[in-house]
Amino acid sequence: QVKLVESGGGLVQPGGSLRLSCAASGIIFSIDAMGWYRQAPGKERESVAGITRGGSTNYADSVKGRFTISRDNAKNTVYLQMNSLKPEDTAVYSCNADGVQYQTRWGALQRDFGAWGQGTQVTVSS
Repeated sequence: QVKLVESGGGLVQPGGSLRLSCAASGIIFSIDAMGWYRQAPGKERESVAGITRGGSTNYADSVKGRFTISRDNAKNTVYLQMNSLKPEDTAVYSCNADGVQYQTRWGALQRDFGAWGQGTQVTVSS
């Protein structure tokens, strides 16, 4: 299976910035799409931003103009640059990878269509 690990979360004041990273581990040949999701206490998980292997992006209306998603295909890593952070951005942020072409430990070529990370906490507060 493909493993994803997020990093970069923390405590920041309103108006500040953070950059989240999510790296996929394993012998990976390609990843079709990667995205960021977040879940605040008492709320359902929502999509934040997504990016295809070719670089096409989409964003939730609440973060447009403030967040930027990018990826480094050579490193199998997706990033989320978060600027002008607001208290309502406080949540656990998780990344997802879809259509991961990888090699198993026995040398078989397979695809993973739903890999998730454990999440990283982002808290925006004075």
